Amino acid sequence: MTRKQPDLPQMHRVPRRKPGKERFTLLLDTVEALMSDHDSGDISLADIAEKAGVPLSSIYHFFPNRDAAYCGLAERFQEAIGALSEAPMPRPPESWQALMEYKQRAGAEYLNSHPSALRLFLGAAVSVDVRNMDLHGNARLAKTRAAYMRRYFVLDHIPDLEQHLAVAIGLTDGIWAVSYSEHRTITPYYLNEAVLASRLYLRAYLPEYVRPLGG
Repeated sequence: MTRKQPDLPQMHRVPRRKPGKERFTLLLDTVEALMSDHDSGDISLADIAEKAGVPLSSIYHFFPNRDAAYCGLAERFQEAIGALSEAPMPRPPESWQALMEYKQRAGAEYLNSHPSALRLFLGAAVSVDVRNMDLHGNARLAKTRAAYMRRYFVLDHIPDLEQHLAVAIGLTDGIWAVSYSEHRTITPYYLNEAVLASRLYLRAYLPEYVRPLGG
């Protein structure tokens, strides 16, 4: 009996030259627009080509299939979320709890303002490749969050901080997914529940008060 080979990741081709970059951006913009109003399973490469006003062959040049287009869009969203995570706060946080809550609320605001990102990352029909990208993205986000927290607080005595933050981010994603399944958005109630859940979890590893850096 022949063993089935595992599915290969759906890879998109990122162009290097300006005309290709402009076409690639146009196609991702088109995928995002279509996903704002349609389930991922209802969109074809032909739909993307028609809405973008480009030949179907141009789509295949960048995306071998539909899932590759979704992965390209997911990657763009992850870059934006990563930049948002690294963005400075209006003022230094008074506590690690305040820092976490601020970043969670900023992330929820971004997702709610990008319906296709909600559908990609929190929808039930998300592809395996996008889900794997999301998990890897969460791991990178945890490292970024840990580095950000260390800018303000003395945390060298906390072992496995990145791992704990990755679990907290996973808890948040799970609660937000429940909100999306019920309301197609992250509601204030579920946002607050995610803040509470991640805070309670992290309290198992972080003391209630952490000394500010330089304090």
